[in-house]
Amino acid sequence: MRKFRESLIEKFILLNGLASILFVILIFFFLAKDGVALFKTVRLSDFLFGIFWDPLAEPPQFGIVPLFLGSLMVTFGATAISVPLGIACAIFIGEIAPRWMREFLKAGVELLAAIPSIVIGFIGMTMMAPFVKKMFSLPTGLTALSGAIALAFMAIPTIVSIMEDAISAVPRSYREGSFALGATHWQTIYRVIIPAASSGIVASVMLGIGRVIGETMAVMMITGNAAVIPRTILEPVRTMTATIAAEMGETVRGSDHYFALFAVGMVLFLITFAINLIADAALHRERK
Repeated sequence: MRKFRESLIEKFILLNGLASILFVILIFFFLAKDGVALFKTVRLSDFLFGIFWDPLAEPPQFGIVPLFLGSLMVTFGATAISVPLGIACAIFIGEIAPRWMREFLKAGVELLAAIPSIVIGFIGMTMMAPFVKKMFSLPTGLTALSGAIALAFMAIPTIVSIMEDAISAVPRSYREGSFALGATHWQTIYRVIIPAASSGIVASVMLGIGRVIGETMAVMMITGNAAVIPRTILEPVRTMTATIAAEMGETVRGSDHYFALFAVGMVLFLITFAINLIADAALHRERK
């Protein structure tokens, strides 16, 4: 009876795993079904390398370069802010903070992850954007920098949670061996613990990037929604996710504009899929 129940549970788990893979494949084919239809009237090179996104022009322009660069700029800005803060926070929680403070800080990080993105966007519009405008003497504070700062705080919980787990998973014998050789606590952290947890650290960063690049509401509220090629991080931009959210409700079903938004979604899906593959490879890479 016990073997039968174990076998039943194993098959149930296998079925769930296969269902997850099937759902991912179905989502891709759902996007590709309408996304590929765009290329019957628009060349693939014009879509991938076009520098204008203007569905209302004559003829319509569906170049994804401004949207891709907007997403890239916001993502890199958020990564540059969130990764150093995330590493510092994870090291403090995992290695330095006393036990009572560690539990309090972990709960706080998890609470930060539960804040809805619309709330982050609202705070960014009312507080961060005016600050950026005044700080840099800009015409508007709705810029890529404002979006990067907001998204950094949304990525930090993901980065800290996974990174802290990776640091805590380092065997205690590594620390004891380092102390026995005369290393200080800080030398043990950056010469032993961080290298030993490097796969988990890389995975946390990649998953944080995936969290940022897939965000919609906050960037749509804070970044200015200007579908132009940005020259600096202090200019308004529009991301791929914000474009889909802003224009899908206004387009005619079956039009080139409709198909172009699905094509943008397909590109976004492939990017996030690649990021998650890299994160998974970093988690499971063989330690030398």
